[in-house]
Amino acid sequence: MNENYSAEQIQILRGLDAVRMRPGMYIGSTGPDGLHHLVYEVVDNSIDEALAGFCTEVNVTIEEGDIIRVEDNGRGIPVDIHPEEGISALEVVMTKLHAGGKFDKNSYKVSGGLHGVGVSVVNALSEWLEVIVERDGQAWFQKYRLGEPVKPVELSGPSSRRGTTTKFKADPSIFQETTVYSFDVLAKRLRELAFLNKGVRIILVDSRELPDKTQEFYFEGGVKSFVEYLNTNKNKLQEEVIHFEKDKDSVNVEIALEWNDTYQENLFCFANNINTRDGGTHLIGFKSALTRTVNAFLNNSKWAKKLPEPLSGEDTREGLTAVISVKVPNPQFEGQTKGKLGNSEVKGIVESVVNEELQDYLERHPRETEKILEKCVLAANARVAARKARENARRKNPFESNGLPGKLADCAERDPTKCEVYIVEGDSAGGSAKMGRDRNFQAILPLWGKMLNVEKTREDKVLTNDKLLPVIQTLGAGAGEVFDVSKLRYHKVIIMADADVDGSHIRTLLLTFFFRYMRDLVEKGYVYIAMPPLYKVTVGKQIRYAYDDAERERILAELDVSAEKANIQRYKGLGEMNPDQLWETTMNPATRNIIQVHLEDYIGADQIFNTLMGDLVPPRRQFIEDNALFVSNLDI
Repeated sequence: MNENYSAEQIQILRGLDAVRMRPGMYIGSTGPDGLHHLVYEVVDNSIDEALAGFCTEVNVTIEEGDIIRVEDNGRGIPVDIHPEEGISALEVVMTKLHAGGKFDKNSYKVSGGLHGVGVSVVNALSEWLEVIVERDGQAWFQKYRLGEPVKPVELSGPSSRRGTTTKFKADPSIFQETTVYSFDVLAKRLRELAFLNKGVRIILVDSRELPDKTQEFYFEGGVKSFVEYLNTNKNKLQEEVIHFEKDKDSVNVEIALEWNDTYQENLFCFANNINTRDGGTHLIGFKSALTRTVNAFLNNSKWAKKLPEPLSGEDTREGLTAVISVKVPNPQFEGQTKGKLGNSEVKGIVESVVNEELQDYLERHPRETEKILEKCVLAANARVAARKARENARRKNPFESNGLPGKLADCAERDPTKCEVYIVEGDSAGGSAKMGRDRNFQAILPLWGKMLNVEKTREDKVLTNDKLLPVIQTLGAGAGEVFDVSKLRYHKVIIMADADVDGSHIRTLLLTFFFRYMRDLVEKGYVYIAMPPLYKVTVGKQIRYAYDDAERERILAELDVSAEKANIQRYKGLGEMNPDQLWETTMNPATRNIIQVHLEDYIGADQIFNTLMGDLVPPRRQFIEDNALFVSNLDI
């Protein structure tokens, strides 16, 4: 440590150097989230042009080498000389922090990118970036390396179109974890933007493999279409989505909501097209008005006498799907990644609009109102029952204490980051796993009997289920509303089931449970699927394991032997393997094959679980017909 702390040690980061030195301050992280955030920043500029009424189409292409190209038909970034900087306005926007048209209310009334750091940050964190501006019958071009212009903006010739094309490659020295984009992650965000901006066409193309993979997003119904999409294949309580849009005190409020007969709430809130995942004042206002309005109708209905205790906000939101979108002239976001809206005035505005519009709907639709009130009362009764179930379970087998299930073979290590637990199908496989494991860091929990399908079950039944309670106790972090991922006892939760139909079913049931009652467990990447081999191939003294038919054939070809001359054993289940084989093939970190479960698109996952595990048969049948050619072992 240098004790001579003087003025020489004070560094001044000029231009975009600050971004490259501390990228997390501007894009949240340098992992996959930050990488995809680069694309969002560029696309948000195009959407701001759409909000201003000048852009109708945005094309996003992932090119070979994970190069991103974003093309719009907006006005095009100005290219004339900036009066203060003495260089092209395009270069100012691309290389100066806090420079952009969003500060001028004559250019943009409402915008998501208000910090003026978006596209310049993308430029700073790119190995190279190229931009083409087409406007006024001409095309201009400039290229940058690590945020610095290679040459001044140059006129490249005449053009009949209008708009901005930005092409860039993320800098691998910044994004050391990965520079590979996920099509599904980008599709999720672009789908949201298309729903939130009715009439804007957004096209996503993946050209990394042939043929190109393309998805087009275009919705005339806006957030109403969004809720219809979210509630696909669900039993709705209303004939149509409740939808209203209103301007109040310069704030535009657009909300769509619809109840269904499931037990999950799905609320999505946006401010100026930004997905405010952490909520904010608009969400607080919505929840407050919803609870107050529903309570007012409930108190004057026959259902009031069937309440075990006063209705809570959580009761009114069971089975509710809602999208809350506000457009605010001067939004106050928390941080550059804009996870939460902070404008205090928005709470009252949203509350007032929801009170008025929802009351009007409920008065005009008495039949739907009865269904909604019944749903809320049933939710209240289930909530009280679930609370009692948690209290009883805590007394008998506390979630947060050392009340671990008897069948759990725990590990010696106590640091959760070094521990893993195998959830194993059946006592036989569990016995082999217990003998074959490394007791220092590997725990084994055998499961037995038929697993509960939580998609069709209320929370109180889930929390008292004798097949799921051992899982909850073992993980030690609770379940449902009280789930706290910081209390998790293992940072690898590995589902190990047979490579057959029954094993697939158990994996699906467990994943449904984790997704519905321990979502943070999945989102943080703590869930894994063990891949036990299907075949043991023995040729002389050589032993190889194959995980599917194709690999078996590949091994035979490598060993240059026919199937008749090889000793091929097909494992009917994990219980057929002795402890040494189970360790070698499925449990040894150096040789095993496990798949990490990622949750890249919550909406897509919600729809899949609802289709496969829900009550409606026709969507499930359709899914099987659509996927039968691609799936060889599908159990639903």
